[in-house]
Amino acid sequence: MLKKKNFKNLWYLPLLVMYVAVMNTQEVQAMHIMEGFLPKKWALIWFIIAAPFVIYGLKAISKIGKENKDNKLLLALAGAFVFLLSSLKLPSVTGSCSHPTGVGLGTVLFGPAPMFVLGTIVLIFQALLLAHGGLTTLGANAFSMAIAGPIVGYAVYKGLRKAGVKDLVAVFITATVADLFTYIVTSFQLGLAFPAGNMMGEVAKYLGIFAITQVPIAIMEGILTTLIYDKVKEYNGKGEVIEEVH
Repeated sequence: MLKKKNFKNLWYLPLLVMYVAVMNTQEVQAMHIMEGFLPKKWALIWFIIAAPFVIYGLKAISKIGKENKDNKLLLALAGAFVFLLSSLKLPSVTGSCSHPTGVGLGTVLFGPAPMFVLGTIVLIFQALLLAHGGLTTLGANAFSMAIAGPIVGYAVYKGLRKAGVKDLVAVFITATVADLFTYIVTSFQLGLAFPAGNMMGEVAKYLGIFAITQVPIAIMEGILTTLIYDKVKEYNGKGEVIEEVH
């Protein structure tokens, strides 16, 4: 667990990264499925699917905060990291955009459940303040980025650690996989909503388009997440692995 006397030095980081994100945003169509794009049926389906995960995540966050108050600031840092990275939109070959997700850091520190909530909150802020994504497509975007990505990433992380893979290597792979899986899920969401007579063919088309920009972005996100995680460990005194709270 992070020692209070050292972690105090990180108090400004959530505010700093959120400030940088807001100051560097620009009007572009981002990868998050945009407002009104999904048919009403699919928009509702993804809301129904995502809702139980978010409710469960709220309970997990409450438990984490009660166990150790210092974790609240670390949770804020994880949320701000998601906000920062997912707001850095890069042009894609389709005229849309690709971006990192930032969910890997919080997933490694706390498990996937808190990310169900933090990622959804970030998506709401982006939809309302940055015209990034949308409210009608919030369920779909939350499921792909805040739910599916963290769940798969966490499964990968636990598997790698059990297999004896070094912590920082496992963190890199986790963040990379969580990012990529978000786009895999989004491709299936779009393919299901717009099958055009061949659903899997449409899914493959979206996967191919996203892969061109997203694979290098995911690798860079993995590197950045590993660096931030390593810095957080340094504030833990002796640099030992942060005690799991999930």
